[in-house]
Amino acid sequence: MALKQYLAQKLEQRLSPQQIQLMKLLQVPTMELDQRIKQEIEENPALEEGSDEEFDDEYEGEDDFDDNDSDDFDISDYFDEDSADYKTQANNTSKDDEERVIPLSGEQSFQQSLTEQLHLLDLTDDQFMIADTIIGNLDESGYLNREIEAIVDDLAFSANIMVTEDEVEKVLTLVQELDPAGIGARDLRECLLLQLQRNHDGDITRFTAKKIVEDHFEEFIKKHYDKIQKKLEISDEDLKEAIDEIVRLNPKPGGSMKESTKNFQQIIPDFVITETDGKLDLTLNGRNAPELKVNKDYEMMLRTYAEGAKTSKADKDAVMFVKQKLDGAKWFIDAIKQRQNTLLGTMQAIMMYQFEYFLSGDETSLRPMILKDIAEIVGLDISTVSRVANSKYVQTTHGTFALKYFFSESLSTDSGEEVSTREVKKILSEAIEGEEKLKPLTDEKLTELLKEKGYNIARRTVAKYREQLNIPVARLRKEL
Repeated sequence: MALKQYLAQKLEQRLSPQQIQLMKLLQVPTMELDQRIKQEIEENPALEEGSDEEFDDEYEGEDDFDDNDSDDFDISDYFDEDSADYKTQANNTSKDDEERVIPLSGEQSFQQSLTEQLHLLDLTDDQFMIADTIIGNLDESGYLNREIEAIVDDLAFSANIMVTEDEVEKVLTLVQELDPAGIGARDLRECLLLQLQRNHDGDITRFTAKKIVEDHFEEFIKKHYDKIQKKLEISDEDLKEAIDEIVRLNPKPGGSMKESTKNFQQIIPDFVITETDGKLDLTLNGRNAPELKVNKDYEMMLRTYAEGAKTSKADKDAVMFVKQKLDGAKWFIDAIKQRQNTLLGTMQAIMMYQFEYFLSGDETSLRPMILKDIAEIVGLDISTVSRVANSKYVQTTHGTFALKYFFSESLSTDSGEEVSTREVKKILSEAIEGEEKLKPLTDEKLTELLKEKGYNIARRTVAKYREQLNIPVARLRKEL
């Protein structure tokens, strides 16, 4: 078959680079907007901070730029060619001045803390190497998930140290004596036992807890308390005290040190909603409305050329560069304003849609709301509304919430009323909080409870909502 060339016309919709950048800018949360603006200012010298002043008619007319124009523009007027580099540099610091450096705090991993503790022990060189290898194989929770036999092989191949499994086991017991208690355990049972063995002091409750973990761990994790009570022949009160002792132990000793040094990110709300006499007022965080303007020096350079100065080809190229930077600065300022308008318009629609909730703070007042509902109100695409809702927060009189919190699917009651699935989850959560802990509500009981309230939901749906709330099954919620 012979190849043929032909012409065809077709319509195609593509996003321009500016539109793509605008969509990315819309998705940026308030905390990252400052950094994004600083980056743009560094990359575009025609953009600077300050009150925004629009271009006048002279600049607007410069779009009719003609490369064939023979006007001169002496770009050298903006530079001093006689100035040497050393004249533009200054060093006002003497040798005697104190250099003040702000120290930065860094996290110390629990492996580093354990290695420091090793230096306090009386170990031989081989034992120290074994202990250091064991510590290096601990996971983030502080558990040793590597087999002793594998550690023996690691020492033989990597450090040329020939040891037996018994020697590694002996050093492992030394590592398990380090702080925090429970470090170096090979499973949860051993981790709890290591903690219970610390500071025993003949306490009967701690002794009972140790017997439960040591001999009846399977029954304990399945909460078969009646079997444990029967085998140990203890009273309800003794069993409850022992269980409470076990529950207070740390199942992830390595993670406890990580959490203590963890840097928590501060949430800065993008919107603030206040209530006054039954009316809601919406304001945008001031960081979303920065003052930006076009650099007047760059504007003057372009205006000088437009007024008729003669330039060479090289100067025209320089002017074209300046014009591109001015266009980029003007577009960025407009994009920031468009971002503000889009954010306010979308949040205004959400606020009015969930008006009753923002007034009362009652979670059951939340109406079912999806992205399409808001997109139809504000006249934007669903993807645009999704970008606004992503990583954005609103501060209300009832707390600070992510915008995603207000979106939920709908559910029909027996009376045909549309309610939010969040309302059903709230009822489930309250029912489980108020249940009798000795006989927690099963999924079947929860289903019956919802049906009594008019919510005709299947048991598997109740189980799905319970799992979304991170609530375990009834058997695992049982308490003495």
